[in-house]
Amino acid sequence: MAQQKAYENYPCSTVLVSNLLSILIYFIGAFIMSKLGVIWLIAYLLYILFMEISLLRKSCVGCYYHGKTCAFGKGRLAAIFFKKTNKKLAEKKMTWKDMIPDLLVTLIPLITGIVLLILHFSWLILVLLIAMLVLTFMGNGFIRENLACKYCKQRDIGCPAEQLFARKK
Repeated sequence: MAQQKAYENYPCSTVLVSNLLSILIYFIGAFIMSKLGVIWLIAYLLYILFMEISLLRKSCVGCYYHGKTCAFGKGRLAAIFFKKTNKKLAEKKMTWKDMIPDLLVTLIPLITGIVLLILHFSWLILVLLIAMLVLTFMGNGFIRENLACKYCKQRDIGCPAEQLFARKK
């Protein structure tokens, strides 16, 4: 099978679709958290902001796409706020433990939603929980497999996430 040609800059449509997915996940999580009150909503939104800034500061600064349009548009955004580092992303090692903060973006509202369902059943919350799980796992899987990783130059150089998920048992 022939290797797909890697993008120097991803098309805007890929950036739009990938960010729309994230925004939908964040919005559903925020809606669920808002059921606990405004303080919990603000805490959740601040956590998402913290996670996004951490990604830019820790990963994007060493990525091939720093200053370029990656599949998520973060390469250009990172270049605005953070200088490119000499430490290459390919040198970074990633474990499942490193994924916990990212997973919490979904797990926190998931657990909250389950508790809300137990205390007072709501079809809306149930549907939103299912939608969030589908978007998080199937949606992200689709985007990464078909739109992002497939055309990524960083993957060819060395990507810690790709190495983690591609490990053979």
